[in-house]
Amino acid sequence: MKITGYRTLNTVHDWGRITGDVNGVQTRNTTPVPVLIIETDSGIEGVGVGSHASIARVFPAVDGEDPRSVVALYDRMLDWVFKSGHAGSVFGTIGTVDMALWDIKAKAAGEPLWRALGGRERFVPGYASALEYGLPDDELASLYGRFAERGFKAGKLKGGRDIERDLPRLEIMHDVLSRNSRHPGIMFDANESWNRAQAARYVARIEERFDLAWIEEPLRRWDAAGMAALRNTVRTAIASGENLTGLEQYRPILDANAIDIVQVGSVWGITNFLRVAMRAHANDLPVSPVAYNTNPIAHAAAAVPNMLTHEVQDLKFPVGLDVDQRFEDGGIVLGDQPGNGISVDESKMLPSGSVTQTPPPTGPHIRPERAALRLVAEPDIIDDHAVPAPASSPRRSAV
Repeated sequence: MKITGYRTLNTVHDWGRITGDVNGVQTRNTTPVPVLIIETDSGIEGVGVGSHASIARVFPAVDGEDPRSVVALYDRMLDWVFKSGHAGSVFGTIGTVDMALWDIKAKAAGEPLWRALGGRERFVPGYASALEYGLPDDELASLYGRFAERGFKAGKLKGGRDIERDLPRLEIMHDVLSRNSRHPGIMFDANESWNRAQAARYVARIEERFDLAWIEEPLRRWDAAGMAALRNTVRTAIASGENLTGLEQYRPILDANAIDIVQVGSVWGITNFLRVAMRAHANDLPVSPVAYNTNPIAHAAAAVPNMLTHEVQDLKFPVGLDVDQRFEDGGIVLGDQPGNGISVDESKMLPSGSVTQTPPPTGPHIRPERAALRLVAEPDIIDDHAVPAPASSPRRSAV
């Protein structure tokens, strides 16, 4: 079997709502979803979901190769681009190709990917994470209510700008998820928006009201010393890692004992997740994948010994993608379709060029100019829904 070519497609995920975090909110209800098809001379095709802007640069590393040599081809792709580095869009492209190659390998074996990777159980425990920062409180309650209907017992809230807004919203999420557990898991994601002192103060305020499961990305992704210091200050676990690209970027974080939960971004591929999971396992740390459309890493998560919980951002899938998964009992139930379970209806894909390649000027992908430099909570576009500070509590956390 040999790799002979590729097709690049585009679709969208229709959230039916706006999405975002403390850094910004999307202006539309849909987000683009790139899809990569890797072709072979056997007729088996692999599906990768994720950005692959550097495919023309990376594809020559696998062209003509046997796709079943997926681990070796992963390293070959890294070697192919080593002079200019394998971060950012290049690493994302390698991850998308890697996902498609694992799909081919499992299809050739006639097995679902979770089984081909050695998984015993098809159920992957999860938590709800709705990217809900821009929603008013009533929509927040309704949204997490839909997750609760699927049995979810844990959820994550985006925030970090205004404690007087975040605390009532945490209460709403907690109350909704309490339908399924007396002590639901509550996580809070600051998306790298604080400095060290701000993080310590903000988390302390939250801990007065909630027993957090973890605080996510409280500081910049590379601040090993800062997260290690924070870890010794707060009760809650520190989670980070979704934006780290390459196993080598985890080394200083793990060597500094800076985090309790090792997170891995789904957009970086199956092989990367497996390697990071084993590196975390060597440190007796759990791993938690950060979600992406179609939850591609869930198959690999089912096969590692230190899997904690998988983020679930939505209960439906992108237009034109049929995914062999169900959301039940607070997690992901993987199916028996050979490969990664993703089927593409190309008739529903968008015409070439119809999806803009230029990111919108606002949204969670853009770091605000004054992030981690604000003395006080400042108004932004979300504050129309904010809860005002009580008269008896004149002081507000600096964020």
